Amino acid sequence: MNANDSIVSAEAVSRQHTRHVLAIFVAAISLCWPAFLNRYPLMYPDSIGYIGDGRAIAAALFLHRFGHFGWQRSAFYSLGILPFHLNRSPWPIVALHALLTAWVLWLVVRSIVARGRTRSYLLVVALLSVLSSVAWFVSFAVPDILGPVLYLSIYLLVFARDTLSCPERWLLRVLVGWCCLAHSTHLLLAPCLCALLAVLLLFRQARARLWTGTAEVAVIVALAFASQLGLNTFLFGRPSLDAGRPPLLMARVIADGPGRMYLEQNCTRLGRTDLDWTICTHVANLPDSEDYFLWVPTGIFATATEVEKQQLRREEMPLVLATVRAFPGAQLRASLQNAWEQFLDIDIADFGNSTWMEGSLDTVMPGSEARYRRSLQSRSAVPSDFFSDLAEWVASISLLVVLGTIPLLWRWRAWRLLGMVFIVLPVLVLNAIFTGALSGIDARYQARVVWLVPLLAVLGVLWVVERYRGRSSEEILPVSAA
Repeated sequence: MNANDSIVSAEAVSRQHTRHVLAIFVAAISLCWPAFLNRYPLMYPDSIGYIGDGRAIAAALFLHRFGHFGWQRSAFYSLGILPFHLNRSPWPIVALHALLTAWVLWLVVRSIVARGRTRSYLLVVALLSVLSSVAWFVSFAVPDILGPVLYLSIYLLVFARDTLSCPERWLLRVLVGWCCLAHSTHLLLAPCLCALLAVLLLFRQARARLWTGTAEVAVIVALAFASQLGLNTFLFGRPSLDAGRPPLLMARVIADGPGRMYLEQNCTRLGRTDLDWTICTHVANLPDSEDYFLWVPTGIFATATEVEKQQLRREEMPLVLATVRAFPGAQLRASLQNAWEQFLDIDIADFGNSTWMEGSLDTVMPGSEARYRRSLQSRSAVPSDFFSDLAEWVASISLLVVLGTIPLLWRWRAWRLLGMVFIVLPVLVLNAIFTGALSGIDARYQARVVWLVPLLAVLGVLWVVERYRGRSSEEILPVSAA
């Protein structure tokens, strides 16, 4: 190759790179359409905590000035978004979500599609943004979208690492660590995925292909756990993964019924001193909903003093363990029922207005309340019902498509797509268990991950089309050689 050919080749690579970057930016903008439609990012009461805690946590870390910060929400997410919003506007949070999601989707599509990658990528994003829940959670000022971003990043590092350049691998490693720390559910799901990947390593063929990526992800997850313990020790004075959180499991077993039965049978028994618990003072008016226990202003936890709240937290695990020992079958049935209901509940969240949230906006972002009041959400007019029904039908059909194509993918040795199936399907089940069975049933918990199923279905169709055109995704060269 002469000098002129080298120049032409370099120019072609540069034009191609520019085209890919522009495609990612176009995709990112398209993923924000619910926020544009709403005229403001979609908000949730937790958004106030995530935005407001950033400065207090940063002051504690870097200036050793300890103030008030949230006890339940992720400190790492609050710190991560602080340089973007600077307590002025939530729009940069949505932009960050959109760019990260668009970039990871680009890497995923590139790992599967061999020809017409840019065109296929824009098609995938366009379909997902309209027919699934992804754009709604990109536009949502909470870390929910980072869960699917985490699971796709793990897929890339384990099953498609040969399609990544060295800088891309490093960026994904950082992203996996931050996404693990962005929400407690992510921190629970990530080690479960590592355990599933470890099972694959028992097979010799998989061990040769997946060992490096699996070990790498396991190390990142371990570092995330250590970081969470370290930060909570620094902020709260004791090592904990969930310092200061409310007694979610206590509320869950009481709402399920077995916890209530255990307390009713033991708190009122004469001569007992081992159940001299704070929760026993409420045994006559225990609610049948975890929301009423925890969040309603007149609920048990909301009306408790700070000392009583600390005592309720200490009583949580003894009550849960005692309940499981006393009523193992009843609690198991209740937990499985909750997980099943959560698995099926994939409606996009009801983005209605919260008067508390609206009144709190100016405290974390001065001047934001007036801008928020111009949004559809402030009038409870976000048209999420139609798109929720549409996304539910698309997700259901896509799941059938994915399950039906698994035998074909196995026969054709489509290892990358099978790897994504191996990540996505367990995530759907585990997410339902960790949210529905251990916390509470909420449509947004499952809707935030279910869009991965339509993604799988679309990529499977593209892969099949390419195969019949004579080239499979397993023939894609590493990105450094492509």
